[in-house]
This record gives sequence, structure tokens and C-alpha cells, in this order.
Amino acid sequence: MSDSEQNLVERPAVRYVTIDENNEGQRIDNFLVTFLKGVPKGKIYNLLRKGEIRVNKKRTKPDYRLQNEDIVRIAPIVIAPESEKPTLSDRLKNEIESRIVYEDKGLIVVNKPSGLAVHGGSGLSFGLIEVIRQMRPLEKFIELVHRLDRDTSGLIMIAKKRAVLKELHTALREKEGVQKTYFALVYGSWPKRKLQVNAPLLKNELKSGERVVKVHTDGKESLTRFKLARQFEGYSLVECEPVTGRTHQIRVHAQYAGYSIVGDEKYATVEQLKETKALGFKRLCLHATRLDIMLNGERMLFEAPLDKEWQALMNNNLTDIFS
Repeated sequence: MSDSEQNLVERPAVRYVTIDENNEGQRIDNFLVTFLKGVPKGKIYNLLRKGEIRVNKKRTKPDYRLQNEDIVRIAPIVIAPESEKPTLSDRLKNEIESRIVYEDKGLIVVNKPSGLAVHGGSGLSFGLIEVIRQMRPLEKFIELVHRLDRDTSGLIMIAKKRAVLKELHTALREKEGVQKTYFALVYGSWPKRKLQVNAPLLKNELKSGERVVKVHTDGKESLTRFKLARQFEGYSLVECEPVTGRTHQIRVHAQYAGYSIVGDEKYATVEQLKETKALGFKRLCLHATRLDIMLNGERMLFEAPLDKEWQALMNNNLTDIFS
């Protein structure tokens, strides 16, 4: 490389970052992992240990919680270039915009479509959170409050302020202040008396990275409440309320009860899937239909009805049983 070419290379410099309310209360190591994208976590801890990253001119430990107006000094460091952001179509952005059921200064609630992951990774270049970030480029802070499986549709919360994220995370962890209700179309006639499934769930990750969950005594305590909403010949529409929040909880508890969810390619049988695909059901029939939350002392209720296509398939292809 010639001298003139070397002069064109951007040389790293000392950076100073002033903390605002969006990062107040966050551990500095977690802040740096996000801020210094491309830098290995081990190197970040090494920089903190050597004092090359300081807060208000003083050395700091990884567990220090940032305060508003703290000044973080970051020594010169070469950062690997970020991969280019995926190009998202206006059609996709417009669809997600039309699916926003609520938005204020701290919170977005979206009725996510089936088939869209909540975030990129594992071979996916983008998910819902990347779409929202491109739709709201002026927002400094946009993070998922919770998750939905890729093929599950319905309501999902996205925080625009760290304080909102922390409050909702606390509510979810303490199982108080956030109530989520789902609709699931299942194979078989769900009995009216079957009101809950209380069975521990154990999560396994295969070499391929695929997650599989099963009921197991070594698993974590898990409870789902169920309520029959509508009965069809050979099928049932049930309301599901997950009291705990385990991976694939509703799907595995429904299967464990003997009523797998329609279109569930992981937990339903091959014969069941063939049967419903022939009827036109080509998706996982699980939908987050209601969110009842307490935020800043105010109760907020959000609802999203079943997609019209799902409704039409039930009404046209299934025989309703009137009791």
C-alpha cells in the first residue's frame, strides 16, 4: 500500500460518549457490546481491565451501571466493519406499518405476520426488529421486549426507551403486570374440562441449531391455561394463556395434552400436517391475540383478531359443532 493510500485509511481515535436516559442503568459491559459492534466480548473486558475504557476519567468494572450524563472514554480501537444492512422493500415496510396497533414515545405494539422472524440470525438477514429500526431511523433505542416464534402471528412489544424495557422485563419476570392470550387451532376435540397443563419443559438444541422442547422431569416449571373457544368436527379453537414463558410452551403443552396445533411442523404428526394442508392450512395456527399490561401505573389493553385468511379457512373448510 502506498503512502497516499495509507493516508486515506481511517485511523482509530479516542471517542467520548455521553450517556443519556436510553442507556441509564445499563451495565457498561453490555453497553459496550452493542456500541462496539464487531469487537469480541473478551477484548472489551481486557480494555476495561487495562483502563483503556474509563467513565468520568476513572477506571471502571464491567458491572458498573451507567448514570445519566456519564462520559465514557474509549481508547483508539480498530473495529471490524459492520456487514451491510439488508435492503428491505417498501412493500414490507408498508405492511409492518399497517400492522402497528399502538405507538407512543416509549412503546410500539405490532401485529406480527406469520413467517417473519422477530430478529435476524441463523441464516436470516433480517427480522421484525431490523425492519422497525429501518422504519424509525431517528430512534436511538429500539429493542424487543419479548419474542414470538417465526411462524406465530400476533401482538409483540418493542421498547423505544430503556426504562420501558426494564419495567416490562420486570413484569414478565415476576409474572405480574403482563398477561398474554393466544388463539390456537388444534387437532381433535378439546374437552371443556381441560383447563390447564402444568408440566415441566426441557429445551434441547440439536447440532443443526434447531431447538426442540419436551416435557421432562428435569425441565423448568411451566404452566399454561386453556379455554375452549369454538368446537369443530375434528378440530378445536382454544384460548391459551401462558403463565410461565418457556420456549415453545403452548405448542408443547398442547401436544402433551394430546391436541397438537394445526400446522406445527415440529410437534404435529406427518398425517395431521397432510390432512390440514389439503384443507388449505399452510401455517402454524397460533396467534397472540391479546396483551393486557400495566405500564407507568396505567393499564393498557391491545387486541388483534385472527387474520382474515385463517378465519375464512375455518368457516369454509371446517364443520362447526353447536353445543
